[in-house]
This record gives sequence, structure tokens and C-alpha cells, in this order.
Amino acid sequence: MEEYSVHGVRDALNATLAEYEPLKLVLAAFLTCFLSSIVTSAISSAFLALSDNGTSLSNWLETCIFSCLSPNRFVIIVGFSKLLPGANAYIKKEQAKVIDKLQSSAKAEKLCWASELPSDGLGSQVLEQMKEIKARDKHWQGRCSGAVYIGGTESEGHFALVNEAYSIFSHTNPLHPDIFPSVARFEAEVVAMTAAMLGSESKSCGGQVCGNMTSGGTESILMAVKSTRDFMKATRGITAPEMIIPESAHSAYDKAAQYFQIKLRRAPVTADLRADVKAIKSFINKNTIMIVGSSPGFPHGVIDPIEEIAALALQFGICVHVDLCLGGFILPFAQKLGYPIPPFDFQVPGVTSISVDVHKYGLGPKGTSVVLYRNHELRQVLTEWSGGLYISPSMAGSRAGALIAGAWAAMMSIGENGYMKIVSKLMDTSKRIEAGIKNIEGLYVLGKPDMTVIAFGSREVDIYKVNDVMTTQGWSLNAMHKPSSVHICITLQHVDVVDDFLGDLAAAVVTVRENPGKFEDGMAPIYGAAAKMPDRGTVRDILVTYMDSTC
Repeated sequence: MEEYSVHGVRDALNATLAEYEPLKLVLAAFLTCFLSSIVTSAISSAFLALSDNGTSLSNWLETCIFSCLSPNRFVIIVGFSKLLPGANAYIKKEQAKVIDKLQSSAKAEKLCWASELPSDGLGSQVLEQMKEIKARDKHWQGRCSGAVYIGGTESEGHFALVNEAYSIFSHTNPLHPDIFPSVARFEAEVVAMTAAMLGSESKSCGGQVCGNMTSGGTESILMAVKSTRDFMKATRGITAPEMIIPESAHSAYDKAAQYFQIKLRRAPVTADLRADVKAIKSFINKNTIMIVGSSPGFPHGVIDPIEEIAALALQFGICVHVDLCLGGFILPFAQKLGYPIPPFDFQVPGVTSISVDVHKYGLGPKGTSVVLYRNHELRQVLTEWSGGLYISPSMAGSRAGALIAGAWAAMMSIGENGYMKIVSKLMDTSKRIEAGIKNIEGLYVLGKPDMTVIAFGSREVDIYKVNDVMTTQGWSLNAMHKPSSVHICITLQHVDVVDDFLGDLAAAVVTVRENPGKFEDGMAPIYGAAAKMPDRGTVRDILVTYMDSTC
């Protein structure tokens, strides 16, 4: 009887559904799953919010609404669409087109790449081959956003000084301080000088600021996050850590979250592109270990409200990391020069760690950065190894002593007065470029840049096509998303080419305005599609495939 009933129900349903087109049935099932995901996500988020300490009813409602309206819902649409016949194949085909476009410039070059050791070594002739290969690099002098921060040419001046310092210590390793005490001294002095620039001597610090050199801003950020995670576990017992970052924060925090098993909460920014403190507060719960602020953020060159973020963190007993990778060797001197720079360093109570790159505006060799902690309690080095005592306060064990020596040489050779003069030039150049962009019809500057990064967009022309035209003129700028824009990170290489840059930019805008249907074979369509794509997983798939094809 039971089997008959089941068959009867099935036959009845089939008879009823037979009246509908198969496509309508598929779409109905798709829509049902989509709506179910919204309700499930909202309920899940609501329960999570209620489980957090101190969550108010208004915050609970905000969480539910945000979950329902989140752009991530569109990811589900894309996911289900891939299940439709032929849809996944079509998406893969379109991805392949993008990847092919990204690879097109390097395809011919890769045919000449070595895939195994030469039978006979080249000896000193290898240097000539290196020079030939290097000659194919892009002409970067005065034409690139960021990338090379030192002024002049590679064979003279500060370039030559850093190169020579590097070569003298190319064999050294700070992992062996008994053998290379000179490198240990250089690192300690670079850390101390950098800390002094960033408020370590203020009374509120108590003379406890410490730190280490790393391979770059990403490693400095990773070490700050890991140290904070370990500190908050030891002092607060937090075993399911979370950190809050603004949408404008560097991608290094995504890496840190993945590496160290930390839940990442991404807060929106305000209309002026600075971190939204109110939004950050709504994300704080019992598992929050740290809040991040940037001085400035890389995309738009604006400084987050560090004082407000730190005050909020103190209220809840949370750590604060300030990303000064870009601004560390600019803001202290710009402040002394009288520019209206808001508080950003250890002089702000509540700031617990800072990352700052020497290889940017410190004009050191590439691969040099510093991570600083407010006190020794935050920086702990725990190692147990049969190989003996092993102190390794960064991600790497062995490190290049030559990089540390090069950073020390750069800072000592320039000195405080030297940096003051350099920053004066850079800030003046930045203000000239900002004013010039504002005077170009069709362009506008995003936010109010605090230092040497100027982001600009357009409501009249495709800004990515403008960037493509600039590329044909030899310029290398950075394409940004959220909102669609392009930025230039100003270095000493740009001091003498301001008029050239502004002239070419104005001409590029006119070219795109007069030819709106052109430039579809450049990178503009790719940047534009990525900027509008709510499914970031598709963008990730493209980038991973591209990476896998390059090495």
C-alpha cells in the first residue's frame, strides 16, 4: 500500500508538472534555492550576531539586513548557473580568452626561457646575458607608478651607494649573529631609527617599542597579525580569532587570515574613502583580536582615522595595527613641514603595532621592511629544536644580510635633513599633479589624498581605456576597483616629468572621448569586467590559472 501511494504521488506530480516548460521548472528550482540561501544565511548571521558579546538589537537587525542584501548573494547565482547545460563550458571559454590576453605579451618570450641547467656553465659571460635580458625590461625611468622610488639612474648617486653596500654584505646572514655581528647591529639600528621616527620616544610608549626587519610590507603585516593572535590567545584566551579591516586595506591581511586561521571581517569605507569607524564597531565581538588602519591606504592615498580606531579598540581591549608601509618615511617629515597630517603612529594610545617599508620612501633596496611592536610582550619568539637555541622572529630563517646593510646605508646616508628635503619635493610634486588632474575636463580626484598617491576616475569616459592610452605613451599606472579608477604613486622619478604626465593624461582623455568605441583590444575590457563582477571567485580562478601558467 505504501509503495502504491508513493507511485501515485509521483505520477500525480509528473502529470501536473508536465504542463510546464522544462526551462521554467529549472528556473523555478534555481530561484527557490537562491531564496533559501538568503533566508538560511540571514538566520545563521542572526544567531552568530546574538552569540557575540554586547550585540544590540539594532546591530542584530543590521546584520540580518546586510546578509540578505549582500552582493555575495550573486555568487550563488553564478554557482547555480554553472550547473545549467553548457553554462560552465561557456564560462571556462570566456575565462580562457581573458587568460590568453594576459599571457599574450609573454608568450613569444617564454619560448626562450631555460628549463634545465646548461651543459657547460656560462662563467662570467652570464653577466652579459643578464644585461641582454634586462634590456628588454620596460623603460621605467619617470614613467611608472611607484615601483622604483629612488631618483636618478641605476649607475650613479644613491642607486650606486645602495648597490655597493649590498655587494659588500652579499654573503652575510643575520641568522648567525656570532659570525656577522655587523649585520645584527645594522638591523637593530634600522629598527631603532624607524621606531624613533614613529613616536617610540613619546612618553606614552614607555620606551618599550621593539621590532625586526622583514622582506617587505606583506611579511611585516603577517608578523604583526600572528604576534597579535598569539598575544590575544595568551592574555584573553581567544581561540577563534577575528580581525576587522576596512575594504581599502592591503591584500596582505587576506593572506594573514588564511595562514593563521583568523576570520576576516571587512568593514566598508565612508564617502571620503576612509575607514568607517561606526561600521567597524558593529563588527566587534568577543573574538575580535585586532582592528587595522592604513596611513595611507594604497588605493586612494587617504589616512584612516587612526585616533578614532585606537580609542574604539582601547574601549574593548583590542589591538590596533597601523599599516604605514607606504607612509612611514613620508608622514613624519610631512608633519614637520606643516602639512595637515592627522595622528598616525605610536603617539596615539592604543596603537599596538606598525609596519613600514624601507624599500619605498626610505629609498632602501627592494626587500626591506620593518615591523614594530609597542612592547616586548607583543613580540614573543617560541622555538624548540634539537638543533639548539634558535631565534627567528620573522617568517624566514636565513635572511639576506645584504638587504639589511643596504637599508642601513640608505638611512644613514640620507639622514633626517635629507629626508625632509626629499619629502618636500615629493609632497610638492603630488600637489601639482593633484591640481593638474582636477583641471582636466572629465576627470575627478577620489577623496582628499593625504600624501603621494593620487587616484582619479571619470563619469564621462571609460577610465580603463584612458589607462590603456597612457600605456601606449609609455606610462605604467595602477588600475583600481571599488570604485573604478586609476592611480599614480608619485616617486622621485616623477619630480621632473609632471608636465609630461599631465599633458599625456589630458590628451588620453580627449582620445577616448572622441573614440568611445575603440581600445576594445586592450586591458580596459578585462579591468572593467573584473570591477563589475560580483563573483570574485571567477576573478580568482582567472588569476590562479594565469599564475600557474607563468612558473
